[in-house]
Amino acid sequence: MTRSVMRYVPHTIRHAPESGITYEAFCVAYGCGAESGPQEEQETAQDWCLQHTGRTGHDLFRRVFTDHARVTREQ
Repeated sequence: MTRSVMRYVPHTIRHAPESGITYEAFCVAYGCGAESGPQEEQETAQDWCLQHTGRTGHDLFRRVFTDHARVTREQ
């Protein structure tokens, strides 16, 4: 018979600044499927939306902001 000991170990989760934030935009017009691709600056993804609207007339986009987080054990 084996015994296991369970104990609570507190952790925290925080933004990992070295990984930054990624910005992406996706055109949601029916059948389009165009996307900006991952961008390091929010303005770059927004500029892509404006240019896409100018070329196609599509005016609805899904914006995604990806944050990277690190979990650490509290001391």
